[in-house]
Amino acid sequence: MLPVQRQTRTQGRKRRSHDAHKPVHVASCPNCGSARLPHTACNQCGYVRPGLSLNLSKED
Repeated sequence: MLPVQRQTRTQGRKRRSHDAHKPVHVASCPNCGSARLPHTACNQCGYVRPGLSLNLSKED
């Protein structure tokens, strides 16, 4: 099906205004200080929260 009327430039741009990429939020690891995503384990040391850390295996 085709649209009944063409969408104006303004309406199309207003619709696309929410499609922009959002910046990635990073938090510093309290254990080693490297950058990591919030609510995830650290890639460097495996720290998650106090009392819990993951054992990271070295993949070669």
